Amino acid sequence: MNSNITVLSYNESLLRKSDVDLLKGPHWLNDTIISFYFEYLETELFKGNNSFLFVSPEVTQCIKISPQQELEVFLSPLIKEKNPKFIFFALNDNKQTEYSGGSHWSLLAYSDSEKIMFHFDSSRGSNECQAMDFVEKVLQYFDLPIEGRFEEVSTLQQNNGYDCGIHVLCNTEQLASYASHYGRLKGCPKVTLEQVQRKRLEILSIIERLRAKNG
Repeated sequence: MNSNITVLSYNESLLRKSDVDLLKGPHWLNDTIISFYFEYLETELFKGNNSFLFVSPEVTQCIKISPQQELEVFLSPLIKEKNPKFIFFALNDNKQTEYSGGSHWSLLAYSDSEKIMFHFDSSRGSNECQAMDFVEKVLQYFDLPIEGRFEEVSTLQQNNGYDCGIHVLCNTEQLASYASHYGRLKGCPKVTLEQVQRKRLEILSIIERLRAKNG
């Protein structure tokens, strides 16, 4: 089957067979799958909850590579629309500006009530430099110093070279669920290995359900 065939058109996401196939084996997830699941969390799982802002990897990359004075262009429209209490960023180690790519994902989650940016990295240390640069830039946007406002969280570590994106999605969903009940991110239980192991099949089932629903 043609790998470019469209499997699902969902809001701003367009999933092709080549994207969906990444979920079926031991493959690294791309921007498209992560963007799709962030959209699913916002429009389905946490529908109507304006406390959450799930920033697409593409926008996160733009924030990462842009000078400080341009953050207003990317963040202000998103924040003014929802005034979120919690913001989730899927951070990639890609240093290129011309195309998507990279080799590792980690999650940055900002809590407005706690005034802290939390970093969840399933391969601890791999995205440390990228995360610190990004956090300093975003905290400055919020007029906050980085001192005492950044926390590297102990989280489940991946046991292979390709599940970092799955960890990001599991951590994001768990944190949002926890925050919806407790109004904070600190204290959220760690994602379990079982959650990570079943996530690919869960997302494939969601895609099939949405595909059937959309005809």
